[in-house]
Amino acid sequence: MGLGRTLLAMKKRFIVNADDFGLCTGVNRAIEKAHTDGILTSTTIMAGAEGTDEALEMARQMPSLGVGIHLNLVEGRALCQNRQAGCILDENGEFRYSAGKIALKSMICPSARKAIENELAAQIESLLEKGLKPTHFDSHKHVHTFPSIYKIVVRLARRFGVGAVRWPCESLKTCSSGWPLPSKNGKRRTRIIRTMARINRLQDNSLIKNDAFYGIAHTGKADDEFWRAVCKNAETEVAEVMTHPGYLQGLDPAKTRLIDERVVELEALCSESTKKAIADSGVELIHYGNDKC
Repeated sequence: MGLGRTLLAMKKRFIVNADDFGLCTGVNRAIEKAHTDGILTSTTIMAGAEGTDEALEMARQMPSLGVGIHLNLVEGRALCQNRQAGCILDENGEFRYSAGKIALKSMICPSARKAIENELAAQIESLLEKGLKPTHFDSHKHVHTFPSIYKIVVRLARRFGVGAVRWPCESLKTCSSGWPLPSKNGKRRTRIIRTMARINRLQDNSLIKNDAFYGIAHTGKADDEFWRAVCKNAETEVAEVMTHPGYLQGLDPAKTRLIDERVVELEALCSESTKKAIADSGVELIHYGNDKC
């Protein structure tokens, strides 16, 4: 391999993804701004949420934004009801379990696994029917990383022709010196999800497109200082950086722990300081639908 090809292979590429597209108008507007005025390249949309249809219309106006699907098993009302997904729902048709409990149910209960697959397939189909061509899958609260659920998500990705699944393997180095202090419980959350991600790679690595991941330890704290640290410390070829931008409009504290933090993350995505850090480090911004991913 010549020197030119070696240097090209070493070029850093960031997939800058915003979770929760469709959650509400405030999140939708923030994601639109972060893409048009900032460094955001990718997002994942929630099916059946308050702002889903608005988000889909916005996405049609932003063809350069990669849009995947934010699979959900823990918040709000399910798309499947009764026999198709009844055992993971409460009497109101809303998801019954926390992330940890749905993981346990998926491990020990075949009917729960079937209900999960039915529900996730319904979410995917509902968005495909509205014209979405998803670049990848990720999930609310990272539930897709639980091994028994990961198998289902990989199977659905192949069924629906989706070429990538988020691999949230964040190094514990992000909790050490050289980085901002992580969010509360960030170090513990990083360790747990990292362990699951490593198991996922052993299960099936064919849909894993990134080499590194950032944003778990600093969820809600992806500010200018965080971005400078990412640009300085990222050493792999393709990294996904998870963000949660948002305006306050429509955010419900009962449904999300990130309120004011979303405004901070939006400002950082659009700031001249962040743009300069990206430019100075030679990072190329891509999304999961690009050929370079």
